[in-house]
Amino acid sequence: MAKPLRVVIAEDNYLVREGTRLLLEDSGQVEVVAAVGTASELIDAVDRLLPDAVLTDIRMPPGHDLEGIEAAHRIRARHPRVGVVVLSQHAEAAYAFQLLKDGTVGLAYLLKERVGDMDEVLRALRETIAGRSVIDPVVVEALLARRGRLAQSPLAALTPRETDVLREMAQGKTNVAIATSLSVSESAIEKYGNAIFSKLGLSEEPQTHRRVAAVLAFLRDTN
Repeated sequence: MAKPLRVVIAEDNYLVREGTRLLLEDSGQVEVVAAVGTASELIDAVDRLLPDAVLTDIRMPPGHDLEGIEAAHRIRARHPRVGVVVLSQHAEAAYAFQLLKDGTVGLAYLLKERVGDMDEVLRALRETIAGRSVIDPVVVEALLARRGRLAQSPLAALTPRETDVLREMAQGKTNVAIATSLSVSESAIEKYGNAIFSKLGLSEEPQTHRRVAAVLAFLRDTN
């Protein structure tokens, strides 16, 4: 049996915090090593306990603004091996962009309603621990719904299928997973990816860097 993931939870509402703890621990796949109510307590707990991952609310005391995102950036800077999943009540592209603007590695943005779907939460935790990223599908769909405003953006040059592929990339999926989701071959996904990179004017950098840049362009231009 796989070793349980060591996770720190940050949520200022006591009932939500303890409910989330119970759901995670009842899965049998997570050991909650600390459950705290503020961003400063979160950072302290991570510094002391060095968990595998963090599950944090986006808004916490004292300002109830973007403390979770700020804490995520500090944690990733101090502890690059710690994955961070940020939870929000709102499908706001601006919040997702703030979280991912300096890099997507090891970060996830999920809606709070996903806590009821423990498989989805566990997937996000594992993906961030592995150094990948996850964006809630609802957030991605909200971005796509605003695509009509993008006439002057390079994204407007993408075909519908290329847009589908970029949407899947934005959810943190690998080429294999995208191919399965869209029922095409992995080689076709590679071709679509190269076309996306070309149309967005991305330089010949390593594949991972171009994927990150493409997702960030998607978030920025649909914000």
